[in-house]
Amino acid sequence: MLKTGILNPQINALLSRVRHTNRLVIADRGFPFWPAMETVDISLVDGIPTVLEVLRAIRLNFTAGHVWMAAEFQRENDAATRKLFKEALAGIKLSFEPHVEFKKRVPQALGLIRTGDTTQYANLILESA
Repeated sequence: MLKTGILNPQINALLSRVRHTNRLVIADRGFPFWPAMETVDISLVDGIPTVLEVLRAIRLNFTAGHVWMAAEFQRENDAATRKLFKEALAGIKLSFEPHVEFKKRVPQALGLIRTGDTTQYANLILESA
């Protein structure tokens, strides 16, 4: 029985299949559903868990070399929220692009983790290093 780290068996299974340059999406509660993509839905209620909580948990055993976010994130969120994301993504190349372009990258991902986050445009596409 697992006692530390990620306890969710679906997330563990998904993360164990990620290889070099594979992509993983961590999304907020309103993110569109892709029927052909493995989705692990861990949303409980508004705000639980958040994208940042999931990111911090998986970064312990996941090495990301690049992350994409929607440019609208910067416009729609206050400086404190932007700072929290910047800190959580420290050491990873971060690229912002229009949300429409961001969503075009999603089908290339191996899987998607849906959270209960309500932060506007808090979605991430992580590319493994």
